[in-house]
Amino acid sequence: MSAAAALQKAIYERLSGDAELLLLLGDGGVRDHLQTGSHRPGISIVSLESRDASTASEAGEEHLVTLAVRTGEGGNRAAQEIAARVRALLDDAALDLAGFSLVSLFHRRTRTGRDAKAKGHVAEMVFRAVTE
Repeated sequence: MSAAAALQKAIYERLSGDAELLLLLGDGGVRDHLQTGSHRPGISIVSLESRDASTASEAGEEHLVTLAVRTGEGGNRAAQEIAARVRALLDDAALDLAGFSLVSLFHRRTRTGRDAKAKGHVAEMVFRAVTE
């Protein structure tokens, strides 16, 4: 398993295992992939970009993880509430990664807005992680 795959699995497990987040989302609200016509509200792991971040003495990678919170029409407040809970769960979290060490995981930004095409609201969140 790669460090990126281990990170994705750990994030999915943290989010899908939180009772407070599941109350906001409902059953099936945490996904590790996009679905057409999907359940709303919901959160998906949209992308994970990785690049080498090795030092002279340690092998490492930097990862940018993008999550998308999607709610229905009129759901801007719900998108913000869900994004706040996700940030509380992941920002500076100590996640266990199978076969790798998580050096850091920090929230970089959240952008919330209306998605007219999907008839709802989206909060796009980006986290930066470093693994060894």
